[in-house]
Amino acid sequence: MALPLRVLLLAAALSTPAVHARSDMAPVVTIADGALRGVNEEGVVAFKGIPFAAPPVGELRWRAPQPVLRWQGVRDASRYGHDCMQLPFPSDAAPLGTPPAEDCLYMNVWKPQGRTAKLPVMVWIYGGGFVNGGSSPPTYAGAALARQGIMVVSFNYRLGRFGTFAHPALTRADADEGRQANYGYMDQIAALRWVRDNIAAFGGDPGNVTIMGESAGGMSVHALLTSPMAQGLFHKAVIQSGGPMPMSDATLAAAEATGAAFGQKQGIAPDDPHALTKLRALPADAVVDGLNLAALFAAGPRTHSSPVADGRVAVDSLDAYRAGRFAKVPVMIGATSDDIGGPTGPMVTGARTMAQLFARAGVPTYHYRFSYVAQALRTAATKGAGHASEIPYFFDTVAVKYGDATTDTDRAIGRISSRYLANFVQRGDPNSSSLPNWRRTDPALPTLMDIGAKEGATAVADH
Repeated sequence: MALPLRVLLLAAALSTPAVHARSDMAPVVTIADGALRGVNEEGVVAFKGIPFAAPPVGELRWRAPQPVLRWQGVRDASRYGHDCMQLPFPSDAAPLGTPPAEDCLYMNVWKPQGRTAKLPVMVWIYGGGFVNGGSSPPTYAGAALARQGIMVVSFNYRLGRFGTFAHPALTRADADEGRQANYGYMDQIAALRWVRDNIAAFGGDPGNVTIMGESAGGMSVHALLTSPMAQGLFHKAVIQSGGPMPMSDATLAAAEATGAAFGQKQGIAPDDPHALTKLRALPADAVVDGLNLAALFAAGPRTHSSPVADGRVAVDSLDAYRAGRFAKVPVMIGATSDDIGGPTGPMVTGARTMAQLFARAGVPTYHYRFSYVAQALRTAATKGAGHASEIPYFFDTVAVKYGDATTDTDRAIGRISSRYLANFVQRGDPNSSSLPNWRRTDPALPTLMDIGAKEGATAVADH
């Protein structure tokens, strides 16, 4: 790097009060909990593995997120923290980059190097059926999006029986005053509160926050749009292949029955006065007990709970939407062309239904269909873009995903997708002069943006 550029970068770092330049150019930010040292990565400043809640272990297993203990000195923030405890899914499209552990409530931040103005913030919520997933997969890295002038934040939330669990002993203890079962959702709300309280120190704008999630992450966005506890924590939303909660008969009573059955399998009677102590003493692997996406759809009795509509942390999202009880913020929503169930399945039709619902409520809504298939994956049997295949394009990490097999057209679709997203994060409208015009959803004349049609982006009738 030439000396004049180094001088410019140093001056930019010094001009931001919360970021201090070091002799090795490693950025340091001080927040309420302590100081953090990040890294510079090809024009992007990154901070990883930032704790946003106390480790949910021991007595804090199955508790609402608790405050972080302040640390002394400067904490290294150059590497991801552990993804949350789970049994990894062998064919996962986004393999984890860290070993799973119960101590997992960590945050990551990317921003363009040298930017001192308040940056719009995008907060990513991963999918994985609420049993798998994490923030460490390389295709979820925020550096490429940050280079487009936004700040990207990702975080971990508890999964499986750590993230959604109820039991008669927990109900009796009531340590969190009625907040039960939805520990993963509580983590998500805690992460958004952390963003509200701390992101300005990194150069982000707490008044311009977009939440974005895919699959279970998309369902989480629906939950946050309608949660009484999440109001005011974000200002725009992106929903990818995710429907409103709850799933099936996911009630607290049903979750308690499932949790009691799990305890009995471990030799712990539901009415044992020491049941909660014994449950919290189980090794983490015993709590996972083979649960992952492969086991999620296996035949037999249900052995774990989905998020529940408890009325406090989460409500029945569709009922709330119909009653107008939700955050009326700009929404980008869509699915892939060969998503779960195909063109007439719940993801494609659900995105259409929700786009119409939002638009009728007066919400600025932008509906898309992602139909592009990476050239390396195309065969005679290819029907369209599969579930979750759009993520590397919106993150502009397609070359990370496909490596040497990445083509120029693959990269071009990544540029288009990520530019639409960055525009939406910046101002609630995906459009710019360099892109095909994406019209807001009009219930009287529904259209959508087909990303991938004719290996570009084309507005088409939505039917």
